[in-house]
Amino acid sequence: MTRFLNIDRENESAEIGGTWLDPAMWRGPYNTESKRMMLAHAFEVEGAHRVSIRTDLRNERSQRAIERIGGRREGILREERIVRNGYRRSTVVYSVLADEWPDIRRRLDDWIARAIDGAGGALPSSPY
Repeated sequence: MTRFLNIDRENESAEIGGTWLDPAMWRGPYNTESKRMMLAHAFEVEGAHRVSIRTDLRNERSQRAIERIGGRREGILREERIVRNGYRRSTVVYSVLADEWPDIRRRLDDWIARAIDGAGGALPSSPY
């Protein structure tokens, strides 16, 4: 599951978040393709200027995945929320801007096309 959060049409922005995947699907095509479709919807249908993606500072795997799909690291919100057991979570913020989207879209589309052509329909792990 993944979804849009914090949709702000007045400021032409939204956040992609709330992503939960079975570990067997990590580094696979599903997350890459879902993020590609969500970014396309945000920029091409909704006219967004900025899409952000956030993750826990401790989650380095997620940070690398966001960077692979083209998110640019903006910074860290230090101890910005309290989570389970009173832990104060620090959040890493990434974003993609509308003028960056065409290059990111081409890269993702190229990967998807190569993956489908080279795997006889079975997609390998995503390099993004």
